[in-house]
Amino acid sequence: MSDVLVLNRSFYAVQVTSWQRALTLVYLNHASVVDQEYRTYSFEDWRELSAMIHENPAGYVTTPQFKIAMPEVIALKLYDRLPATDVKFTRRNLYEHYHYHCCYCGRKFTTTELNLDHVTPRSRGGRTSWDNIVTSCIPCNLKKADKTPAEAGMKLLIAPTKPHWRSNLAMMMRSPVKVRTSWQRFVDNAYWNSELEKE
Repeated sequence: MSDVLVLNRSFYAVQVTSWQRALTLVYLNHASVVDQEYRTYSFEDWRELSAMIHENPAGYVTTPQFKIAMPEVIALKLYDRLPATDVKFTRRNLYEHYHYHCCYCGRKFTTTELNLDHVTPRSRGGRTSWDNIVTSCIPCNLKKADKTPAEAGMKLLIAPTKPHWRSNLAMMMRSPVKVRTSWQRFVDNAYWNSELEKE
């Protein structure tokens, strides 16, 4: 049993949901199962086809009356919007944007060795936004403390910038959701992480 990729009615990936929710949407006729050839199936059609599927990577649900293959991709029948094309302001996206480098010393670190730093400290009115947050290793972060880079005698090697949105798997591949091989042709403009609070 696994997650299911959800497409809008134009076949653009919009989110990932549980197999229970996916089957419910198909059963209620709010969505169709989609195969790798972009063919769509109603609940009844999918149930009949499931009887002929000998191996299904996602598994099966068995009821007293029938066995149904778990869908890997479904398409909503009415929803036609797209995910926001603005890069979400998340910790993960900040780390990705700066390629896991400390913007002060320039060295690369793991996520456990990096912090987020307000270039202009919050105590001086610095905002929590793309144009004032950079990644910083812990030693540089401690050295800078509640000062500006100039006051701390430090040079900002990488200036804060807002990244451009990328319409591919690049950022999503590192998300907590495992991208299945069967999703790759559908995933072209969605990645999902919760946004950090902006001030």
